[in-house]
Amino acid sequence: MRAAFYEQFEGPIEIVDLPDPAPDADGVVVEVAASGLCRSDWHGWMGHDPDIALPHVPGHELAGTVVAVGAAVERWAVGDRVTVPFAAGCGSCRECRSGNEQVCSGQYQPGFSGWGSFAEFVALRFADTNLVAIPPDLDATTAAILGCRFATAFRAVGAQGRAGDGEHVVVFGAGGVGLSATMIAKAQGSHVTAVDPDPAARALASEVGADVVIGDRTPGDIAEVTRGGAHLTIDAIGNPDVVAEALELLRPGGRHVQVGLLPGDPPAVPMGRLIGQELEIIGSHGMSARDYPEMLDMISDGRLRPGALITRTIDLSALPWALSSMATRPHPGMTVIDRFDA
Repeated sequence: MRAAFYEQFEGPIEIVDLPDPAPDADGVVVEVAASGLCRSDWHGWMGHDPDIALPHVPGHELAGTVVAVGAAVERWAVGDRVTVPFAAGCGSCRECRSGNEQVCSGQYQPGFSGWGSFAEFVALRFADTNLVAIPPDLDATTAAILGCRFATAFRAVGAQGRAGDGEHVVVFGAGGVGLSATMIAKAQGSHVTAVDPDPAARALASEVGADVVIGDRTPGDIAEVTRGGAHLTIDAIGNPDVVAEALELLRPGGRHVQVGLLPGDPPAVPMGRLIGQELEIIGSHGMSARDYPEMLDMISDGRLRPGALITRTIDLSALPWALSSMATRPHPGMTVIDRFDA
């Protein structure tokens, strides 16, 4: 198979020919039709993820067709169109039995703990627990981004952030997760303010539902927009300064959801205010496959339009430059690989 491959962190990313994968007993092999390029892939290439063993094939947002099935798999067959949460729970531990596969201590993550989907084929573990059938009316390019960024935002806004009708939600960052969170919070009836320094990203945020866009983190402006403070803030960037500012913007009883990864020193937390105002800080990490039906229903009936977030499709040969330049030359919206043979 053709695959993107690197042998050292921050090193060259090459398109090479590698042996086709075989399924584990509990897994499947998927022929990849589309794979999203996510900021987490850049973090992995930089060496920020301890689960990655070199050499490595990255890629964790995917959609495709099952082409091989392990002996222990019962629910899936060759020819099924599927996507998968990037955090694939083992299915048998305490967390998985309680419905929280996304925090399973033994989870399998394609593109991190195993080779990923920037390739013509990818092997996936724990198939019966984690695969999600792609509805017939959903194209593979859109379905691919449901594996990480869109599903992560769906859970961050809803189950974790508990965004409500008429509440003020402030989303920091208008990248893939931030744009998704903006669209989802608006669909749930919230007033959404998106904060991002990039004019192109702000324009996209407006297109997908932001009521207000702000170019810098100006607490006074945001407090005025939210009429005294946000009910919910979401850090979709991963910036320690954003965390502190987001907490300062909350009204009493407000919630902050942390989605963006925070490599390096931990953020300063105003503990006195957190206690006195009864604020909440909530982590959010992906979404379990069993929670996908609600999201898919909202996509099917048009309340959510994840395809509107995809602004660029590329072939696999363009991936090395697109991945390595994410920090220095970010592209607004989402990029998806949808061609693997050129």
